[in-house]
Amino acid sequence: MPYRRLPNTDQARLRAFKRALERSENVPVDMLPFSQKLLLELRQFYPHFHQMLDQYYRSRDRQASIGRDLAENYRIARLYVSHFLQVVNFAIVRGEFKSDVRLFYGIDEQDGNVPDLGTELQLLEWGKAVIEGEEQRMATGATRIYNPSLAMVKIRYDRFVETYNIHKDLQITTQKLMEKTIEFRNQADRLITDIWNEIEEYYGELEGEERRKHCSDYGVVYVYRPHEKQELAEAKTGS
Repeated sequence: MPYRRLPNTDQARLRAFKRALERSENVPVDMLPFSQKLLLELRQFYPHFHQMLDQYYRSRDRQASIGRDLAENYRIARLYVSHFLQVVNFAIVRGEFKSDVRLFYGIDEQDGNVPDLGTELQLLEWGKAVIEGEEQRMATGATRIYNPSLAMVKIRYDRFVETYNIHKDLQITTQKLMEKTIEFRNQADRLITDIWNEIEEYYGELEGEERRKHCSDYGVVYVYRPHEKQELAEAKTGS
């Protein structure tokens, strides 16, 4: 015997609501298979649920889009910061700069390695340190570094920071919307269950397939098990 299956996706929930609403239009009160109370609740809840889902999915999609931009801006900014420090190290090796120039960037004087920039937070920290340190070094009248220049490093770093901040804000917004959406989903599932229970009870005196047909007309979903599908197909073939 087919079993009733409640919606398990947002689109399925929306379809269930839409079907119940459309089928209930112009149906006399005494012929409606579920209560006026539930119909009123459905009419009030459906547009809010739809709007909530739209806001959540829009925010999630925008977060994903900005996330892709962030990944690219992070890659480029890391490249510029890393190359800038490599140029500094090469200049030290060539004797053009003294090793204590590293102190401007918050790096140990004897440390010839480029700091780890493997995470966004590390790049935020070291990018800022390099830019501020180079500005302080230039204020002493020191020789400029080119290829990459400080200006190019700053442009790439600022672009990364801007995208990073936008993405973080979107993460917070999306998280709040997701929590709200979960609440709405719980309300939706409860409302669908109540409506479907009343529909099935209304048509409870009908037998088997006829009962399911009337219930399905109002959006109730029934699922056949594999062996039931096979039996149904064989019955149709035999007829």
